Amino acid sequence: MKLNKTIIIGLIFILLGGAIFLTDIFNPIIRPITHTFLMGSSKGKDIIFFVLLGLFLILPQIIKIDADPTKYLKISMGIGWATLILGILLEVVFRLQTGIKINSIFCSMTNVMSSTSILHTHLLKSILGEGITQILGPFVQSNINTGAGLYQYVPSFGFLVFLLLPVLFATLILSMQKRPWFSNLLLAFFSSCLIIGALDGGMFGVPAVVGIFGLYLVYRNGFYLNYIVGHVTKDSEMLEENESVQPVYRNRDFSEIRFIINRFLIYFLVILFIILRFTIAFAGAEPDYYTVEIANITDDVDFADIPIEKIDITTYRVPSSYNEMELVNDLSVPLKNSCEYYTVSWNIYSYL
Repeated sequence: MKLNKTIIIGLIFILLGGAIFLTDIFNPIIRPITHTFLMGSSKGKDIIFFVLLGLFLILPQIIKIDADPTKYLKISMGIGWATLILGILLEVVFRLQTGIKINSIFCSMTNVMSSTSILHTHLLKSILGEGITQILGPFVQSNINTGAGLYQYVPSFGFLVFLLLPVLFATLILSMQKRPWFSNLLLAFFSSCLIIGALDGGMFGVPAVVGIFGLYLVYRNGFYLNYIVGHVTKDSEMLEENESVQPVYRNRDFSEIRFIINRFLIYFLVILFIILRFTIAFAGAEPDYYTVEIANITDDVDFADIPIEKIDITTYRVPSSYNEMELVNDLSVPLKNSCEYYTVSWNIYSYL
């Protein structure tokens, strides 16, 4: 195995992931960067991101298979979409089984508070988290939320959905065969975001959107991106490798207008997807007040400064002036060891 620059960079990323696990010294530098594309980055997501990024840079250099990279990139996008859609379906089935409202944030209070919703799902993450907890246990630091508290609520077919992730990982490695280094760098980044997004956030989360549409960007426009970067960096080897890759649809009998539409279709899809995400959020919002439902609450809970009003034995209301995420987190303090779970209704207006 030849130790080229790509493998060395990949090893550096994996070592960085290990360093983040062992110490917080890099947090002030790393966190502001990863926060932008990992949607509220956390220590756990940072570790997984850099380890995945390193693996995606190294493995295609080691595993040399005579595979059609374009074919496997299309397969990866298909598996990626299937995983994200099924992840949302898991949320719907879980809520139908337990009678929990669709437009609410569910917070399990088993051990550490773990939340999940259709707009930001953590159900698949809880499967991985349970495995990590069972294997590493005492070595998992308290500031890393594995989401294992949600594990007991995952519908049975969730394990089959989770198995799509290693399959996705394998097809992504195959999609990086025989490509110029810049394409592989982009694919490594977008692939890492996609897998993290499937685990943490789901279809409507930022990492998943960056990941799935990033793959589509490389699929549609990878040839042109390599061409531009190759000329800017005067990388003749990269330009030579890029010549063997035909632009998608260029070798078909498409008109110039239709070719341009296909090339820039990704941007229209991103806009439509963002519109869909906010449409669901606003349609399910409860702007007048928050409805909080608490399961098996003890009698001696002191909500301190939270302006909460009891409606009946399980239902409470909080003024809409409260920020949604602050309310979800603030409730976890008095309810620690005092209930089984609680739910909070959506209110996207609180972020405006």
